[in-house]
Amino acid sequence: MSASPDQADKDLPLREDIRLLGRILGDTVQQQEGSAVFDVVERIRRNSVRFDRELDEGARAELEAILTELPRDTMLAVIRSFTYFLHLANIAEDEHHVRRRRAHEMIGSPPRDGSLALTLSRLQAAGIGREALRDCLEQALISPVLTAHPTEVSRKSILYCQHEIRGLLDDRDRLRLTPVELAENETALRRAVLTLWRTRMVRSTRLAVIDEVKNGISYFDETFFVELPRLYCQFEDQLAEAFPAAQDGNWSLPNFYRVGSWIGGDRDGNPFVTAGILRETVRRQSIAAFDFYLGEIHALGRELPLSHTLVAVSEALEALAEASPDTAPQRLDEPYRRALTGIYARLAATASKLDQHESPEHAVGLAEAYGTPDEIVADLQVLVTSLTANGGELVAGGRLRRLLRAIGVFGFHLAPIDLRQNSEVHARTVGELLARAERCADYAGLDEVARIALLTDEIRTTRPLYSPHIDYAAETVGELAIFFAARELCERYGAAALPNCIISKTDGVSDLLEVALLLKEAGLLSPGAEPRLALNIVPLFETIDDLQRAPTVMHRLFSLPAYRALVAARDDQHEVMLGYSDSNKDGGFLTSGWELYKAEIGLTRVFAEHGIRLRLFHGRGGSVGRGGGPSYDAILAQPAGAVSGQIRITEQGEVIASKYANPEVGRRNLEILAAATLEETLLGNDRDGAPTDDFHQAMEALSTLAYGAYRQLVYETPGFTRYFRESTPILEIAALNIGSRPASRTASERIEDLRAIPWVFSWAQCRLMLPGWYGFGSAVERWREANPAGLALLQEMFRRWPFFRTLLSNMDMVLAKSDLAIASRYAELVSDGELRNTVFTRIRDEWQRTRAALLAINGQCELLADNPLLQRSMRNRFPYIDLLNHLQVELLHRLRAGDDDVRLQRGSLITINGIAAGLRNSG
Repeated sequence: MSASPDQADKDLPLREDIRLLGRILGDTVQQQEGSAVFDVVERIRRNSVRFDRELDEGARAELEAILTELPRDTMLAVIRSFTYFLHLANIAEDEHHVRRRRAHEMIGSPPRDGSLALTLSRLQAAGIGREALRDCLEQALISPVLTAHPTEVSRKSILYCQHEIRGLLDDRDRLRLTPVELAENETALRRAVLTLWRTRMVRSTRLAVIDEVKNGISYFDETFFVELPRLYCQFEDQLAEAFPAAQDGNWSLPNFYRVGSWIGGDRDGNPFVTAGILRETVRRQSIAAFDFYLGEIHALGRELPLSHTLVAVSEALEALAEASPDTAPQRLDEPYRRALTGIYARLAATASKLDQHESPEHAVGLAEAYGTPDEIVADLQVLVTSLTANGGELVAGGRLRRLLRAIGVFGFHLAPIDLRQNSEVHARTVGELLARAERCADYAGLDEVARIALLTDEIRTTRPLYSPHIDYAAETVGELAIFFAARELCERYGAAALPNCIISKTDGVSDLLEVALLLKEAGLLSPGAEPRLALNIVPLFETIDDLQRAPTVMHRLFSLPAYRALVAARDDQHEVMLGYSDSNKDGGFLTSGWELYKAEIGLTRVFAEHGIRLRLFHGRGGSVGRGGGPSYDAILAQPAGAVSGQIRITEQGEVIASKYANPEVGRRNLEILAAATLEETLLGNDRDGAPTDDFHQAMEALSTLAYGAYRQLVYETPGFTRYFRESTPILEIAALNIGSRPASRTASERIEDLRAIPWVFSWAQCRLMLPGWYGFGSAVERWREANPAGLALLQEMFRRWPFFRTLLSNMDMVLAKSDLAIASRYAELVSDGELRNTVFTRIRDEWQRTRAALLAINGQCELLADNPLLQRSMRNRFPYIDLLNHLQVELLHRLRAGDDDVRLQRGSLITINGIAAGLRNSG
């Protein structure tokens, strides 16, 4: 009898894969760089592992001696070796997750948290009926949104090499290879690793927006095109089994998954996103969708050589075949092929008309372009109906079924693009339009009440403010061009191509009315008794103050008849985006989490009062300091009523690759989003763990104390900005060619003006992870001084309240990934000794307080005690990550002392890449 996956040494295959890849990498280094370099790499590796695991001081002394004497070329080879090892370890871990899941499925293990199978069984157990589930799914929207920014450190060429290695590892696991085939597989692995070694790891020029667009599209090619339709089909089959209909067990799910994108539409602080870039982004996305459809149609033609002499066909199919330009005599008896040839010709004509793109395989003749995706679906449905009616259900349920779903999801546009801009830019643009139209000479000087009155009048009237005969400022011209392009693209590709307009730094009603006015000027809002609004206007509340005001702002907005009519035109539904990153930078980890939670409660009440459906868009990053952490737990930790079947979540930085570069891991992550959303929507109100008043009061007190501690350090400590800039690689990150967007919104060096992304990323690089925990220890310590018996309440909150438990679980992870000894070496980079000692001592003491408080509350004796998988993973990685940290500090010392050797610059940038790869969720 075979052992279960939990009984066997489940990590043995992972260790074997890592050993294999490490051996191949070592052989590659030896062959390409020479035995002397290889010997140095091995000595460093052995001493680093010995010191990390055994705290061997002799190993530490030898390690320091080796690193100090390293020649520069050898240092670069060492850095590259350990960085590539961490990348290869990531590939092996991802493959192991797939392997473990398949092992459980093969022996019939009970479904696990995050699986749709378990979610459906929980719904059944709770008495949720088919109709209630169907109603929920009819209203559902689950949308991971890809964004581009400076923590996606991998080049496309590197990702391609990693894809090759991943596929070869997968073959070794799934296929029974002969000795010859196994040797061929290892040779192919060696070839891929050699290519990786000889591929430049960091970019020599700054990434352009279109490069980011191409990177984003690659995840559709690798994962979403194939795995999303597969997931839909799997879910429909599970629903048919778990919730069969009285007469018909079939389910036809609506297209509730929408993989969105900000790439090419997010111009907040990015001057390189223009109207021309927006047009080219939509065009390239559309081309990717058409190329996929055309390839699938071509493959279907090979799969359906069915002859009408052997199988009956419907009249509709016969008519579709007759309308095809395919008149080849050898296919006259093959109506399915002829019909598909005609569909291919029409698709090719559509791609040519919309995108000026030629199809990969030339159509056999001219055909009329499709007007909408629904027309393609209707033609393909003719094939499905004919096959199903004539004994071909199995054929219809394969590639054809998946293609139909793909077209329904991706349309002509591939991914809906959000437009985003800062509210201050909108205000300046509106101000100039009003002034040049002689409507208001000084809009900026008006108070909020006067602005609201003026803007309300303007969005009611059909009279435009804009004139093509007036010369406007460059900023105004650029902003208006975006909106004019949006109208053109919506008309060309459909309204789903550009559904949302997001307003960064929203702090008042006028911010939304300004966008309404700009949409009106572009023809995307039509005034009148029953106004039409083509795009959703989405406020983004980011700072602590903005989050606290959010419910009041939305209440005042909905109380305006003119705006309430616009909401009615959007089916009485409105989206609100919540910013995890900037609220954290503004108020710290604990206060950010609590104010986000309270804002959701307040918004839920306001929307219910006005009879409007709320959809929340969570602006989360990869790191805990930016709202990251396991998606399943995060969704289940939302307050009651905040999900309601719809959720949008940003996917950012290196997390995109970790979640979606591997197709099966990608499908699992998409499944988790659906499972959690359904559970929270249909079971959330009945779930144990509803917070009590005592919980809320304790959380409010802790938040106040943590906010004070955080603000005192970051914003009130003299010289803290200098400490941050000298003790972290923020300057080097800003110079790294890893994104099109500048690291700061302005030329200012203030923390307030720094983007939250490099802020968090920098603290991760120096292994402090400060945005993910600072202030919690002081808050708990001071609160317990005022509440001597309060620990029991905190422990109860941890056991019963998903929000608090998730908050602390995420903090547990970042504390485990931090390292004070390594952070102290970065502190040595600070030139002012007194400032260095003052700030680092405070940070160190707070880390120790926070760790002690966490372990007292969760009852564990060490960090990550309840997550042995992550604990083992990090323990195996630390020797290599730590080494890169030591090397990075040495390189920063030399560079900042004035050594401008290009090898040192390149090495520092590669260490940034390697540390990010090792930590996996640092941006």
